[in-house]
Amino acid sequence: MLALAALLIVAGCGVSAESGGRAYRGVMLARAIPRPDFTLTDTHGQPFDFRAKTDDTVTLLLFGYLNCPDVCPVHMTNIATVLHGLPYDVSGHVRVVFVTTDPERDTPAKLDKWVTDFDPSFIGLRGTPDDVKRIEAAVNVAPAVAGVPDSSGAYEVGHAAQVIAFTRDDSAHVVYPFGTRQADWAHDLPLLVRVK
Repeated sequence: MLALAALLIVAGCGVSAESGGRAYRGVMLARAIPRPDFTLTDTHGQPFDFRAKTDDTVTLLLFGYLNCPDVCPVHMTNIATVLHGLPYDVSGHVRVVFVTTDPERDTPAKLDKWVTDFDPSFIGLRGTPDDVKRIEAAVNVAPAVAGVPDSSGAYEVGHAAQVIAFTRDDSAHVVYPFGTRQADWAHDLPLLVRVK
């Protein structure tokens, strides 16, 4: 219950206009999060070394699941829409990595279709629940919690609602909570790409 309460607090955070002297519209972190070093499996069954394969990029990392009714599709739609409208010298330096918190239902084929429907460059990753919990802990987000299945076997998964933005200096200085608007992404992504 405490983990679910923490998730609700994260999901309800507002988006700051400016913080720490920087003009980011995301939420500035008090302490930067180092780019984590982990390997999960991509939707083609290949190992994906996060640190190596996202080196020298702005990497937007988010956790979620395909049956998510709001947070995941809204974040993915907003990010994809903005990236499609930005010049390549910005969009070409941005990677989006989605880690499923529901690998039992989110098969590789389903995950691949879901992420690539937003943008063919988006990456979907799967791992064991323990693998995902270790990564969540490494990036300071609450662990995902599966709800109780209903009579049909359906269930929801409480998960972190923010997108973590790792810049090209291998750290995350800002996160984007649920409710971040396309205008905020369009403002911040060019700024994030300039951080080295």
